[in-house]
Amino acid sequence: MKITFLGGGNMANALIGGLVSKGFAAGDIAVVELNAENRAKLAADYGVRTYAAAEAAAWAADVIVLAVKPQQMKEACAPIAAYLDKQIVVSIAAGLRLDDMSRWLGGHRLLVRTMPNTPALIGAGVTGLHALPEVDASGRANAERVLQAVGSTVWIDQEAQMDAVTAVSGSGPAYVFLFIEALQQAGEELGFTPEQARQLAIETTLGAARLAANSPEPASVLRERVTSKGGTTFAALEKMDECGVKAGIVAGVKAADARGRELGEQLGKD
Repeated sequence: MKITFLGGGNMANALIGGLVSKGFAAGDIAVVELNAENRAKLAADYGVRTYAAAEAAAWAADVIVLAVKPQQMKEACAPIAAYLDKQIVVSIAAGLRLDDMSRWLGGHRLLVRTMPNTPALIGAGVTGLHALPEVDASGRANAERVLQAVGSTVWIDQEAQMDAVTAVSGSGPAYVFLFIEALQQAGEELGFTPEQARQLAIETTLGAARLAANSPEPASVLRERVTSKGGTTFAALEKMDECGVKAGIVAGVKAADARGRELGEQLGKD
């Protein structure tokens, strides 16, 4: 399978690095990247082919990954429309709808919309994917193979839910970082050094996540097991409930979902 990336930013770097580390041939990967310094680094780090512009040789691929910012996507798609035939085109841009991208690509319909998240940078990401009906099982498998280079994947039946994927897992790391930030701050205010508070906050978050991942039981049951009536955990959760912590998180995720739909409407206009 030959893959071409349009854009060589952080997520493209993560995907290329993941593919190469899993034994994918570097010579089968090409990157179209405007920045000369980025091109040189990609070639040096991974041994991939690089191009400064959207020339014909770059698009002789089975899969094309659109790894540019959503605001730049329409302009970036224009030069490659003439070279598309049977390639599977994978977008990792948040908010952009497949029908809009198809229009920008001259009616090309072999499109897959994905939403990876930043833990992909260390191979621990999770990606939601949705494909147009024209993408067959082989095309879906090729798209999934690319994204599984940086973590796990989840297929989404309805494209409308891709904004929710962005809200839950795409933006989700920021929510977890906020929790770590708050836990560390509380630790410092209780007398720990910044280093001690950071270690306690991060290791606790990692351990709890691993415990949840390895348990067949829901998070609510795991929470109840460490919450004794009248104990310290009970006091903390009662105060958090009073402050609306859980409700605030749910409301925030829903706000992200709504904003994703708004951005799709705005960016999809001609």
